[in-house]
Amino acid sequence: MDKVESIEDLYRRKFDWMPETIKKEIGHFNVFTHEFVAGKPLPYRKRDYYKITLLLDKGRIHYADKTIDIPNPALIFSNPQIPYQWEHVETVKTGYFCIFNQQFFHHFGNPDQYTVFQPATNHVFELTDEQIGYVSGVFRRMFDEISSEYIHKYDVLRNLVFELLHFAMKMQPTTLVHQQQVNASQRISTLFMELLERQFPIDENHPAIQLRSPSGFADKLNVHVNHLNRAVKETTQKTTSQLIAERILQEAKQLLKHSSWNIGEIAFSLGFTEVTHFNNFFKKHTATTPLKFRQG
Repeated sequence: MDKVESIEDLYRRKFDWMPETIKKEIGHFNVFTHEFVAGKPLPYRKRDYYKITLLLDKGRIHYADKTIDIPNPALIFSNPQIPYQWEHVETVKTGYFCIFNQQFFHHFGNPDQYTVFQPATNHVFELTDEQIGYVSGVFRRMFDEISSEYIHKYDVLRNLVFELLHFAMKMQPTTLVHQQQVNASQRISTLFMELLERQFPIDENHPAIQLRSPSGFADKLNVHVNHLNRAVKETTQKTTSQLIAERILQEAKQLLKHSSWNIGEIAFSLGFTEVTHFNNFFKKHTATTPLKFRQG
């Protein structure tokens, strides 16, 4: 997998210029009108910035080994925690996107608290014609505001970002995680899933996972392993071991397809002490070997 793309890298790659105001310590925001070109996928990588995109043509987005086809106009939320790759599959059409880093919200909250920026939640929201008009209007207001001389214009821009966040979350209110009446099993299961997901993706910042057994997760969560297993089974209909294995397998596929690491390095990063153990694990779940999967 390619190195993490910074905001500076984005400007160099897309525009070949760097705004004088880009200073991470004080936060950064910008908004763009962009023509998406069919057949030119963006690199598969993590970005160190947040991005909200209004896609007006057909597209495809790749998350690890999962691919989401987007047949209709959609509002898409991308965040620094999840690597992805864009692929536009239709004719060139104009769309919009805005970018910002976490410092842009300093003293105004953390974007990661919103479900559209959290792992294992919906990041793609298909839009009706009426909704396209509304979202396009928000982006046009961003353009108007950023080009104004108003001294507090970045406060207004933060509010417009919040407007898009809440617009999307209202479309699927049942996906909200922080509900008042969530029961104990759901709380434990949610904490387990967050702790599991926090170990990924494997890269220079997270070179190897530390937890890969139900008992290890139970110790971190300060609950008995049997209690953890019951809670996870009750809320997901899967065992704790199944979910751990599925996530490790997902990451293994990603590393085999998108990294230059050899199979031994991948095995070690995923907590396998022997390459043969990794080979057996991978073949058990996919009916093929890691080497054949990489070459396929």
